[in-house]
Amino acid sequence: MSTETIRAGFLGTGSYLPENRVTNFDLEKIVDTSDEWIKTRTGIESRHFADDQTATSDIAYQAAIRALESAKITAEDLDTIIVATITPDMNFPSTACILQDKLGAVNANAFDVSAACSGFVYGVTLAKQFVESGLSKNVLVIGAETLSKIMDMTDRNTCVLFGDGAGAAIIGPVQSGGIEAVDLGANGTGGKFLTLPAGGSRMPASQETIDNRLHYIKMDGSEVFKFAVRIMAKSSQAVIDKAGWTLDELDYLIPHQANIRIINSAGKKLKLPKEKVHVNLHKFGNTSAGSVPIALDEALRGGQIKKGDKVVLVAFGGGLTWGALAVEF
Repeated sequence: MSTETIRAGFLGTGSYLPENRVTNFDLEKIVDTSDEWIKTRTGIESRHFADDQTATSDIAYQAAIRALESAKITAEDLDTIIVATITPDMNFPSTACILQDKLGAVNANAFDVSAACSGFVYGVTLAKQFVESGLSKNVLVIGAETLSKIMDMTDRNTCVLFGDGAGAAIIGPVQSGGIEAVDLGANGTGGKFLTLPAGGSRMPASQETIDNRLHYIKMDGSEVFKFAVRIMAKSSQAVIDKAGWTLDELDYLIPHQANIRIINSAGKKLKLPKEKVHVNLHKFGNTSAGSVPIALDEALRGGQIKKGDKVVLVAFGGGLTWGALAVEF
């Protein structure tokens, strides 16, 4: 029996955004808001919405195909599929099982993860355990959301924030570098600040829940903002320490794309220049579980991340949850 230690890392990435681009000016025609108000408070200029016929598994499929091509493997090479989402096609079967069928990944087990915007980081952490324990060789992890399906377009405080999109990664054995450390956490007492109230066993769908618009995202933006500003830098620092790195060694930060003020605050606390912090929320808005993998794929394909770079991926989300990964590429 081999005693060789297996190290898990990123073998390939992919991402996909629906074609329909929605600008702040488009939203001005729907709800009482303005381009200036949105940009000043969030940094968002546009986002992408899926059409009525497109579900989360559809955009997950597109991102998965690109990740498989990047890793130079086929769907039949996959052992495990993990989909992080809060907008599944349906409560069951899992979106991962639906995706397994679409891909023809006949050798893969499949399941979903629900950790809101932190979902991709949670999913990669699980994939790391699968690979390093020898249970799986190639794990497909996807963060995918069609948040436009659960947004209340009469609520100007939330409908301007979110967009649809999917990001994917293949996690597998690497010879050097890889996922050096993980930091995960949750604070369930703050769960009430970001919810989708109806549709579960606590509040099943009824005429009353529909009339009261309880099947849409509800958020206490002020409380979530305060939590995020604190936890993004804290979790990033924690995972850097666990990896045995110093701040000076950190080459790049991939933060969850929720609000430019939150991102800038994290970068400042970590003493990182702006060119070392990836930002794309002006183009895509907050895509929840899709946010970090979309940004990662963009940074890798754009050459911002190079071989040997030390990178932190960090996110926070409903739950409340948070997570960070220290990765050497």
